[in-house]
Amino acid sequence: MGLAFETAVPAPGSTPGRTDVVCFVGFVARRREMRLPAAVRTQLAADGWVNGPWRRADNAIETLDNLPVVIDSWALFDQLFAWEKRPVGRTPDPVSGRISYCATYLGAAVRSFFARGGRRAIVIRVGDPWPFLESGANRAAKRRARLRRLLPDFADGDAPGVLFDPTDPGSWGGVHHLGGLREASLLCLPDLPDACATEPRLPSTELPLTVPPEGFVECSAVEAALPVDRGLRALAAPRLDSRGYGPWRVAVSAVRRHLARYQREVILVAALPLAHDDARRPGNEGGVHAQQDMLAFLRRSGVFEAVGRHETSDLAATSAFVQLAWPWLQTRASVDLPEELESPDGVLAGLLASNALTRGTYRSAAGDFSLRRLRDVRNTTPAPAWGGGPDSPIEQLAQRVCVFAPQPDGWALQSDVTTAVGESWRFGGASRLMGAVLREARRTGEAAVFDANGPALWRSIRRSIETTLERFWRAGALDGQTPSEAFLVRCDLTTMNQNDLDNGRVKVEITVRPTHSIERITVVLALNSGGESMPAAQGVA
Repeated sequence: MGLAFETAVPAPGSTPGRTDVVCFVGFVARRREMRLPAAVRTQLAADGWVNGPWRRADNAIETLDNLPVVIDSWALFDQLFAWEKRPVGRTPDPVSGRISYCATYLGAAVRSFFARGGRRAIVIRVGDPWPFLESGANRAAKRRARLRRLLPDFADGDAPGVLFDPTDPGSWGGVHHLGGLREASLLCLPDLPDACATEPRLPSTELPLTVPPEGFVECSAVEAALPVDRGLRALAAPRLDSRGYGPWRVAVSAVRRHLARYQREVILVAALPLAHDDARRPGNEGGVHAQQDMLAFLRRSGVFEAVGRHETSDLAATSAFVQLAWPWLQTRASVDLPEELESPDGVLAGLLASNALTRGTYRSAAGDFSLRRLRDVRNTTPAPAWGGGPDSPIEQLAQRVCVFAPQPDGWALQSDVTTAVGESWRFGGASRLMGAVLREARRTGEAAVFDANGPALWRSIRRSIETTLERFWRAGALDGQTPSEAFLVRCDLTTMNQNDLDNGRVKVEITVRPTHSIERITVVLALNSGGESMPAAQGVA
């Protein structure tokens, strides 16, 4: 009879006011030899997944299939998930007879998140990873199903997705779980570029392998740890041709629409996919152009609006709820990934979370703040030619994409921006500030949902939101010598009509002037209409 010891993991407490929590949705295997810790099972039970009205099967609980799990440390993630066990191919290596593995992109993103200063993540495992060296035909056939695991309402062509039902958590999957995650501020889908990528290129076999000289070494009584398979550097990271950017753009726009309708306080942090650099590749007419001028390529591909236009299609990725990161990074830890490159979304999410914890979410995470946290960055692909002046392609791109580039003292995040068309929402800190305001307003509305609709309720809501905004003003998030110059809150008969009153809707109009914005931003909130908030941004000079 023996004793088994298990490290106790404290049950996480929910703090809706936090602005540093990131929700990661992606593909990773459950570490099946490890029992589900009691604290994790307790958390799932408290959220209603074990014995509640939307109970999941016992097998789904044990494998954590499509369930939100709160992760407060890298050690807990490593204990639960086999993040480093993604098969490179479907068959064993013909020489060694072993199956080669690489890290999953979800695992690498969570690792970078905690390494950059993140403190809390919510991980939703939507399935096991597929082999990296998968045929192009197989990838194309399974692309839609994989994207729908991440985003159930992904619609491709004439195939409609699954609509989100906010009243039925039992039907939620992937991104839909945000409906019950009130403390999540950022969303990451690290597998999105790989799910849309074309068939990976195999390493070149033109040069023979170098055979090491024979020799004798002293035997070791203790077997050494297996070294990292540096052969992964010969495998190209996921790349998209012109056709591949179509599904990726549709997926990002679908997430954008979902957040705009249901989760306006959440921002999608996504990696801008790498483009093929072989112009002769069929269907890749834009590959070389993307390497030379990524912003022009994004405009031409419909990801951004065309030059000289302010309106975008419904499938564009332009939004105050989207922050794209670029280029892909080579770090000390990324040696376990193909081409030794990791997608930059996990790195950016960690920087934004650390920035929120130490300086305030409304401040920029770019510049000197990021230098110390990026000391392990060795290189990037492609290498950005930073320093060519404000009209250079890379610095033009940095006005819409969060760009990592070298400074004299090391690598740094050079821009902290959203993809929004309007400049009022372009600064990332302003969008995250409004997300924090919306979060507080939602909590105010939820607390007053059963109160009588009238002047007393309007005054109470106005005072509550003014108190929140004054706290932001005193912290330096809002500009102005006095609170009246920094913000204005209205909740009275001037913000509601008779139809609103008859249907129990309480509308609040909030006007703020973020510190780093040249305009005021006006947001209209419906706080008592089924839990949905409806901000409408207006730039006022």
